[in-house]
Amino acid sequence: MRPSEYAPPPMPPREPSEPAPKKPRRLLILAPLLAFLALAALFYVRLGAGDSSRLPSPLIGKVAPNFDLPPLDGVGVPGFSDKELRQGKVTLVNIFASWCAPCHDEHPVLMKLARDASLQAQGVRIAGVNYKDEPQNARKFLADDGNPYGLIGVDKPGRAAIDWGVYGVPETFVVRGDGTIAYKFIGPLSEESLRDTLMPQIEKALK
Repeated sequence: MRPSEYAPPPMPPREPSEPAPKKPRRLLILAPLLAFLALAALFYVRLGAGDSSRLPSPLIGKVAPNFDLPPLDGVGVPGFSDKELRQGKVTLVNIFASWCAPCHDEHPVLMKLARDASLQAQGVRIAGVNYKDEPQNARKFLADDGNPYGLIGVDKPGRAAIDWGVYGVPETFVVRGDGTIAYKFIGPLSEESLRDTLMPQIEKALK
């Protein structure tokens, strides 16, 4: 045989080595985003699209905290304190501000409540807490859209809202005639939430 017949077969060309997978590094980068999405989903579920029963207040069933708020000058209604909540009448305490877009969204619902002849006959009234607002802006808000409040207390520092356990604005509390907080609604009121949630709570507090 010729020498060439004894030569080993040529080696196949070497494949270029593939880079090691970077899954651990990618997971490390994505971890904060995944954590944020998980928290956002949890918050949405807990919030329940405005269902305040998902975020119960520790003040439910307790007497309203002590406070004494000055009036909003120029609107023709007095300020109020916790004493006005113990006069035997059911009171809706609404936390609002002119800079709060959802407050503007719910305002027609409050106006409807204020005009309800049946509630008026039973002594139900609406009291507003003007939260961290500029007086001139609050006055313009009520002048433009109407004033549903029989009492308005100015809470410029936000101290009273903290004592009430407010998460944000708007929020609405149903307070019995003895000053006990019966219910708390978080978020803007709508026609649906007024019919299905708030009105039954008002009727319950009247009993």
